[in-house]
Amino acid sequence: MNRRKDMVANLRSKVNQMASAFNMSNFANRDSLLGPESKPDAMSRTVGLDNSGLVAEQDEDLEKLEETVVSTKHIALAVNEELDLQTR
Repeated sequence: MNRRKDMVANLRSKVNQMASAFNMSNFANRDSLLGPESKPDAMSRTVGLDNSGLVAEQDEDLEKLEETVVSTKHIALAVNEELDLQTR
């Protein structure tokens, strides 16, 4: 019984470590994706850009978002795999 309790405590500790690492990297990813908090308003940012410039900027933003989503997916898969290993 103690062995099982130790295993559960160990698993909870690992989950907490992974969650805190994920949360810390999440803030870093958010800042790199969205930039600093003080952003210029939309009008001043788009002045001088034509439609192709706006589309290119949106494409870059979508690529960054895709990288973040893929990274999050890999983290979720790793957590799931670790949980599967721990519950066997």
